[in-house]
Amino acid sequence: MAPDVLLHLIEPAAWRAALTEGVVRPPSLDAVGFVHLSTPEQVHLPALRLYPGRRDLVLLVVDPARLTDPLRFEAGVPADPGGMLFPHLYGPLPVAAVTAVVPYRPPALFSLPAPEDLLGRALSYVTSLPVRRAVGVGDVPGGIAVLDPDHAHSHDNNRLLLTDPVDADTVESAADEVAGNAGWPHRAAALMWPGAAGVAAELGRRGWNTEQLLLMARPAIPLPGGETVEVVEQREVHEFWERSWRRDLPGGPQLERVVADLIGREHLNDRVVAVTDLVVREQGRVVASGQLRVDGATAAVDSVLTDPESRGRGHAGAILARALELAGAAGCDLVVLEAAADDWPRLWYARRGFEVVGSVWIADRPA
Repeated sequence: MAPDVLLHLIEPAAWRAALTEGVVRPPSLDAVGFVHLSTPEQVHLPALRLYPGRRDLVLLVVDPARLTDPLRFEAGVPADPGGMLFPHLYGPLPVAAVTAVVPYRPPALFSLPAPEDLLGRALSYVTSLPVRRAVGVGDVPGGIAVLDPDHAHSHDNNRLLLTDPVDADTVESAADEVAGNAGWPHRAAALMWPGAAGVAAELGRRGWNTEQLLLMARPAIPLPGGETVEVVEQREVHEFWERSWRRDLPGGPQLERVVADLIGREHLNDRVVAVTDLVVREQGRVVASGQLRVDGATAAVDSVLTDPESRGRGHAGAILARALELAGAAGCDLVVLEAAADDWPRLWYARRGFEVVGSVWIADRPA
């Protein structure tokens, strides 16, 4: 029986280059005429042979049904177990056939979502993006810690990502240890396993700020509108972001540094996924923005913001419509996002076809 998914092991920089080109074209395609793929049970063999000791690679989760070039199961190298056949793709691997991208950090187990598993694909995206853009990554009970000392005030870039159940004591002790060693000005964790609400509640009782984020998804089917939206270089959005964050963040002596870190971190996303920045202008001034991030067949919408004085004019809807149009043009079939469970944007997205597929919890407190 054919496997539900196939895998291709790749360096993150090579995957980012493939997102621009539209296909993965490894040297083997020219050398032997095919792209090496593996089943989930086989992938450790090429990993040990080609990348011994490496823990900075990613697994491309490939839907065989989306491949158009011939796929043949053939013998690997003589050192492989007798009788084992490997899937060989006789043509470049289309990025639109990659339904998820998963960090490969042996001996840790990894979850491989099926193409129709919307929650699994959303979780793969929100967990793998911070890992791939991190300056440093370390193992902690229940998951990993991501670190970026250049943007120390960004919680998204300096926190624990916990995918396996742990208790509140473990979260606190791991956060204290990592933050103490790294010099974080905060403690931060994402609780990303089903049923994490109880641990989030206990952290709240201990003085942590906690928030439930809904994972929402919809097909990459265009909505009407979007004609007023421009695609711009990211630097053109910086002034808009700066005034938005100054307005929304609490004041204090660290505000300047925090805003600088939040703006400075944004270019890191485009190093690992394909980022498109979208804006709407009024009288030449950016008054609304949003970001589309494409990661194979899965895209994400993020940072949809509108100036208070420009709300109610359809700018956010236009940005979302353009993002969906571009996602479909890139070959994506799924668009995901995170929305606060207790805030109105979740209802706005729901009216535009996004459905809740799951949730995660985030928690933070000052150092």
